[in-house]
Amino acid sequence: MRAFGKLVCAVLAAAVLAGCGFQLRGSGGQYNMPFQSIWLSFPEASPLGTELKRNLRAGDSVRVESDASQAQALFDVLSESRGKTILSLNSLGRVREYTLSYTLVFRVRDANNRELLAPTEITLRRNIAFDESQVLAKESEEQLLYRDMQTDLVQQILRRLVAIKPAA
Repeated sequence: MRAFGKLVCAVLAAAVLAGCGFQLRGSGGQYNMPFQSIWLSFPEASPLGTELKRNLRAGDSVRVESDASQAQALFDVLSESRGKTILSLNSLGRVREYTLSYTLVFRVRDANNRELLAPTEITLRRNIAFDESQVLAKESEEQLLYRDMQTDLVQQILRRLVAIKPAA
């Protein structure tokens, strides 16, 4: 009898969670962009540009154009930078923690060169502890943190693109 009660509770909890309408951010990975095609001004070898293209192509509604004249929206990268600054020192004056930063400044224009999104800056920061005896491991951790920031940056860009109100 007790096992039956637990089973009923588990089924009831699953039904409540399934029926509440919960969805992850991004509508299941699909974004409704206010344009059908976009041109990205990232360099060919840019990891951020590659990931953004991949995410845009994953949805059915937007084409990533290689020619700016064929796109409805033009994504201009004004600057992209990574930084590493000292956050704290130990009692011997050696670095104990760093702050990693990733900054992107961009704007979006339409095919008639009207600004759809004014120059926008997104800056992400992560703290990383440093240990001189584990330099290789810390370099690897740093690269993982930059990759994580890049993924977060792409998601923030996509949300800003979705929020654009096209000019009438």
